[in-house]
Amino acid sequence: MALGDAIGEALGAEAVAVLIGERPGLSAADSLGIYLTWQPRPGRNDAERNCISNIRPEGFPPAAAADKLLWLIGEMRRLRVTGIDLKDEQTATLADAGPMPHPVPSADAAVHD
Repeated sequence: MALGDAIGEALGAEAVAVLIGERPGLSAADSLGIYLTWQPRPGRNDAERNCISNIRPEGFPPAAAADKLLWLIGEMRRLRVTGIDLKDEQTATLADAGPMPHPVPSADAAVHD
């Protein structure tokens, strides 16, 4: 995340989103985290960032993570803050529900070989 702060400051960015994959050997090697920081600059700490973590099919579904990121970006731009000053008050979306279940066949459905 610190690299994003230095690059964001060098580019004069208002904000930065850093995507980081899990290190091999941890509980979910296919997991992704996104760290969002308003006014990136060296010296920012984790309390000044918002994190969306465990992004993976068996964790936080990627579509729900994208919805969350877009919502956080909108609120970040409106309030001009991230981290503990930006509360996650997003209402649930369809993507939050995760994968849709397969329909259960009715008891009246005929079974053919």
